[in-house]
Amino acid sequence: MSIYLDYNATTPMRPEVLDAMKPYFDSHFGNAGSVHSRGREAKRALEEARETIASALGVREKEAVVFVSGGTEGDNLAIKGVAWAARERGRHIVTSAVEHRAVIGACRALEQQGFEVTYLPIDAEGLIDPETVERSLRADTTLISLMHANNETGVIFPIAEIGQLTRERGIVFHTDAVQTFGRLPVNVETHGADLLTLSGHKIYGPKGIGALYVRPGTRIVPQIHGGEQEQGARAGTENVAAAIGMACAVKIALESMPTEHYRLRTLRDRLETGILGRITGTRRNGDQDRRLPNTSNISFHGVREDSLMAALDLEGVEVSAGAACASGAPESSYVLQAMGRRPEIDGGGIRFSLGAATTEAEIERVIDLLPGVVERVRTATLQGAGVRVRA
Repeated sequence: MSIYLDYNATTPMRPEVLDAMKPYFDSHFGNAGSVHSRGREAKRALEEARETIASALGVREKEAVVFVSGGTEGDNLAIKGVAWAARERGRHIVTSAVEHRAVIGACRALEQQGFEVTYLPIDAEGLIDPETVERSLRADTTLISLMHANNETGVIFPIAEIGQLTRERGIVFHTDAVQTFGRLPVNVETHGADLLTLSGHKIYGPKGIGALYVRPGTRIVPQIHGGEQEQGARAGTENVAAAIGMACAVKIALESMPTEHYRLRTLRDRLETGILGRITGTRRNGDQDRRLPNTSNISFHGVREDSLMAALDLEGVEVSAGAACASGAPESSYVLQAMGRRPEIDGGGIRFSLGAATTEAEIERVIDLLPGVVERVRTATLQGAGVRVRA
């Protein structure tokens, strides 16, 4: 049986979520935009789901929650939508060098359209300094987009401090909370966020659904045109079943968060202690304390991340060499490079991300298995480089 340690990439849908969704595939299949009884029934269920998510974010106005197809669309709508809405006031955007590719991709696209983007550095532990953010601001800065926690290292950014800074300056603040929502408390007032992105499949909900919180009064230009769904922010027939599934997943995540936080942190720390203590040439990537409780990123000296990931897969251990959206990318992790890691010296980084089904027995199995796998991969790497290995 395989051991799945890639929960930051995606999570299995909970049975309760599937049960909540099923009626909206057949008997309650109405279009939420229709005025007849079946349509009104779908609309009522959609609005209840919206209210659940808004409440989880500490929001009174459920209309502030816009359903989208996932985190990538939410990030694009937030960044491009605000940039174009505020373009007459300024065209300068601030983000970090280690954002999710959805954020960096949106910023790169805007650069091609005449906007200017500052990509802030992070330190060797993956942290960003609020003072660095403040120094980057200009008179024409209209948007700051910084993630709540990094998807590769799990390092948590000081969002609340940055949010306070943006409010004082009257700058719109967007944060991608895809990796933190359901694992850490997320409150738009506490964090000072004007826009905040969520995704269903990261919290044991369905794929193809996400949400973007838009603070009332924040102007955004729609990126998908057609109908007037989602308060005019996002055209297209709403995915009612998926929205209901996401809302169900949100309820379960909030109920289990306190106990899961402690359990996953304990298992993660045990995994790290075992790896760093038993395998030479290993290094944790990311601040020891200020990171997600379920995430560990480890570099193995003399080992390519793709080779080690493949070797572990053959042993039934499923991990990641970074973000799932970067699969197949030939270059090493841009997140680790931004932290000053050198893959040719430090080795590639492997992300172990734990979840609801992770057990203590699985962690012990990985700790026992990994030293031998790493040794085999290191030996093969040296032999491939023409280095003679003594028997």
